[in-house]
Amino acid sequence: MSSASATLDTAAEALLGTPVPRREGREKVTGTALYAAERHLPRRAYAWPVPATIARGRITAVDTAAALALPGVLGVLTPYDAPRLGPSDDPGLQLLQDLRVPHRGWYVALAVADTLEGARAAADAVRVTYEEEPHDVVLREGHPGLYTPEEVNGGYPAHREQGDPDAAFAAAPVRIDVRYAVPPLHNHAMEPHAATADWDAGRGHLTVHDSCQGTTVVRTVLAGLFGLPEDRVTVLAEHVGGGFGSKGTPRPHVVLAVMASRRCGRPVTVALPRQHMAATVGHRAPTLHRVRLGARADGTLTSLGHEVTTYTSRVREFVEQAAVPARVMYAVRDSRTTHRVAALDVPTPSWMRAPGETPGMYALESAMDELADALGMDPVELRVRNDPATEPDSGRPFSSRHLVECLREGADRFGWAGRRPPRREGPLLIGSGMAAATYPVYIAPAGARAHARPDGSYLVEVNATDIGTGARTVLSQIAADALGVPLDAVSLSLGNSALPAGPVAGGSTGTASWGWAVHDACAALTDRLARHHGPLPDAGLSASADTTQSAKQRSPYARHAFGAHFAEVQADTVTGEVRVRRMLGVFAAGRVLNPRTARSQFIGGMVMGLGMALTEHSGLDPAFGDFAERDLAAYHVPVNADVPVAIEAHWIDEHDKHLNPMGSKGIGEIGIVGAAAAIGNAVSRATGHRLRELPLTPDRILSALATGVGPAGGA
Repeated sequence: MSSASATLDTAAEALLGTPVPRREGREKVTGTALYAAERHLPRRAYAWPVPATIARGRITAVDTAAALALPGVLGVLTPYDAPRLGPSDDPGLQLLQDLRVPHRGWYVALAVADTLEGARAAADAVRVTYEEEPHDVVLREGHPGLYTPEEVNGGYPAHREQGDPDAAFAAAPVRIDVRYAVPPLHNHAMEPHAATADWDAGRGHLTVHDSCQGTTVVRTVLAGLFGLPEDRVTVLAEHVGGGFGSKGTPRPHVVLAVMASRRCGRPVTVALPRQHMAATVGHRAPTLHRVRLGARADGTLTSLGHEVTTYTSRVREFVEQAAVPARVMYAVRDSRTTHRVAALDVPTPSWMRAPGETPGMYALESAMDELADALGMDPVELRVRNDPATEPDSGRPFSSRHLVECLREGADRFGWAGRRPPRREGPLLIGSGMAAATYPVYIAPAGARAHARPDGSYLVEVNATDIGTGARTVLSQIAADALGVPLDAVSLSLGNSALPAGPVAGGSTGTASWGWAVHDACAALTDRLARHHGPLPDAGLSASADTTQSAKQRSPYARHAFGAHFAEVQADTVTGEVRVRRMLGVFAAGRVLNPRTARSQFIGGMVMGLGMALTEHSGLDPAFGDFAERDLAAYHVPVNADVPVAIEAHWIDEHDKHLNPMGSKGIGEIGIVGAAAAIGNAVSRATGHRLRELPLTPDRILSALATGVGPAGGA
């Protein structure tokens, strides 16, 4: 047996389930971790995009004379002279290819200069004239352009109907028919979208450092757009400062960076200013919800209807699948879930943390709370009573569910049974609320390689992207566990399109998908080492894995994660401000591989849900067609002062053998699902008023309280 394989019997120092600190933590806090815009390549130039200032129309002229006269300016690309691009599935990447302007903020030129300041000044000096056309950016019920799409995001059917929901609703002894509204929301990752492109004309090779959630797809798209074989494109994403879905597919910045590098013959960095991001990198589309629930007097659901109205752009269809969660949550025979969408003159919406589930579960769980009020029933017990034995939509058995356990444990930890009724403390109204959560289990094909070195160390290669979730750490733990070696013996290489292909860091697929490939590669290497005798060769020994066949097999089980949120809030009758006093989440998300990073993900999602409930919103100005809140001064994401000290995340010890070799489910997104509903339900309890449009800002609270100050204070 080799010296390397002799370590296989050594107890690993960092097996799965251990709260290992982030492996890249020191680099991040000391500033040595390099991001896409921090690649200081020789002769690097900078580019700054020019956004359209009209909401719809055509370009009639672009005057670049003043910009080109500025010192250090290398050029200005316009639709009249920009390189022609090849085909792409995303029309939003066909930049500077024609004269149309489909929405405000669409890029109409690109200035390139020796310095960032020079590029920005040149972009400001570009003069574009337009022929404007009438525009429409307002989503409303009854919009004449509404239609039912064939499918919604995720490939789900847009319309689903079982039984006769109308007749069942009409016959129900207890009924609610309510409407909710969620505004446009923006991802606003800490690191803005950025790319540094380096076109090597001599080698005919393109190297791109991109802030993205997956380098494999970026390489494929860039190769198609610029007519290159994929093996002549390398995309790197060593460190990424968040994404929340907005970096899940290539965005305009990376295409523009490559355009400029090929035109100028120099490395070029494009880093989008935050004010551009609302219109260029996707957002959560606004959704209007109508929820109808019918029930017997004992709380048994007899009818469920969830109708969603939303918008898409005229550039590309994207429909938030907000009614889909209602198909899996509760046992009801007669149901209708449907989506209608209008194509407006707006930027194309896209993925944002738990797309579909986040707004959909806000509406459904708020409606369930209203039904509990109408029944005079505890909202926890209402959900327990309607827990299904099999998935209502498909009839398939759940691989694991444990929602009831989450509800029971959450209620116990929160003190739900002994909670006091809504009360008043001086000017403050206090109340508690809860909501359930769900998110599907997705697994995508991935590849990995594992190498044993003569010095006893191991290298694992997998094209994962760590966007701040702790993927480096957890994948290293999976590798060490499968190899049976200490964590310090394993190094991990990721974020490089030259590595075995892997899916994007999105849809909570990362650990389940990349980890499966890492596990299999390391298991194969372990077997190979066991058969090897004598010292390892200088090149070491290697093994690979590709999970394409396994991951693509349709499971006979319905696979979902579940959870429960509990919140206590205070509403100030003088200022209208709502603050969350304490917040608790309990989740059933398979085997938790690293409690430290898992808790961080759960709590991060809960905080994002707090922002959705209380502070985050963005409105489209109907006259100008522009988002009014385009930076972190106007669009308020929660900061430390907004988050209660008493925020806790726990989980059920769930063993699900129908997932992957690790038994893990995704945890990056379920934390946000249902969080806003729990807070909204708590506000309703505290104030005695049901507000059905988010966020619950002081002006809305004060308007509601103008009719009374809630049950604790009297009318």
